[in-house]
Amino acid sequence: MRRHSQQERLGLDASVRAGRLGLRLPVDLTFESWQRIGNQLCVIANSSTWWLGDWLVYGEEFFSDRYRMAIAETSLSYKTLRNYAWVARKFPMSRRRDTLSLQHHAEVAALIEDEQELWLTRAEKEGWPLNRLRREIQASRGRGQDADTVTVTISVAVSSEQEERWKAAAQVASVPLPEWIAATLDRAAVQDHDPR
Repeated sequence: MRRHSQQERLGLDASVRAGRLGLRLPVDLTFESWQRIGNQLCVIANSSTWWLGDWLVYGEEFFSDRYRMAIAETSLSYKTLRNYAWVARKFPMSRRRDTLSLQHHAEVAALIEDEQELWLTRAEKEGWPLNRLRREIQASRGRGQDADTVTVTISVAVSSEQEERWKAAAQVASVPLPEWIAATLDRAAVQDHDPR
């Protein structure tokens, strides 16, 4: 059986040498080849976050030490990996947008599914970078606030583990923790009262 080189496995040009510490490019590379290599590297970089998320979700289901092993293997932080897994869980492959990054999906992950689809569709059609999507969502929230809204404060005792998990999820969604909690509770309330 023929063994494939790392650059072949990555779909890179045979003249390129890809290693853990860098990329060696030949001096006689054409602009078109250089551009094609860059596009392939972007595909790999964007895909790898989804791959890690899916890998972690699988590990969560089948292996109890998933994050400890993942941190050792990837050298990424626990928080980063947990966020990848959270987004991968929220978006099965059938709902992922090929033209948008995992971070775009993370930006809308705390929203209800219909809103997720709305924002992802807009970002995809308009070609919005992540920061534009974030600004548009924040601006729409500002427009949607009613001047007659009454604010109620509710105190709930939770474990530090729950608090950390919720903070991480809110951070992935780029919303303040109280707003994330309220949106999550609203979704749960709607699901509990869904007549289906």
